[in-house]
Amino acid sequence: MGPWSQLPGLSPAGGASRLSPVVPDLRQFFEELGGRVTGPMKFRLLLQPVMAAFFAIRAGARDAREGRRPFLAAILAEPERRRERVAEGWRHVGRIFLLAMAMDLVYQVLIVKAFRPLESVVVSVVVALVPYLIFRGVVNRILSRRRGPAGPAI
Repeated sequence: MGPWSQLPGLSPAGGASRLSPVVPDLRQFFEELGGRVTGPMKFRLLLQPVMAAFFAIRAGARDAREGRRPFLAAILAEPERRRERVAEGWRHVGRIFLLAMAMDLVYQVLIVKAFRPLESVVVSVVVALVPYLIFRGVVNRILSRRRGPAGPAI
């Protein structure tokens, strides 16, 4: 019995119990996620965050020029413009996210020999959305500080 047997929905043998359709085998989930870092097609784990960062840097610079709040802060603090800002961000990073999903599904078919959509979503969020959110906000803050206070304070 390892630490995985302590988690709800998992049997001592490590397989899924009564919650199997909802709760995946967490050990297998993390092992397969880890296999993406060292296995074939690992170049995408560098390429896709770089592409997301490229679009984020452009958008963050534009945000700073226009005196807008950092992207994530604006989404959280400006509910009246949230839909507009999310749609704008999705236009920038949506294709990268979908490409990450497609490449991960190809990886699963060729290497894992299984279809695991939850793993594809997790990988896509990590390689596309997270770098985009981080870089867009950081670039905006750096350039805004260089230009001086132009927009509303946070």
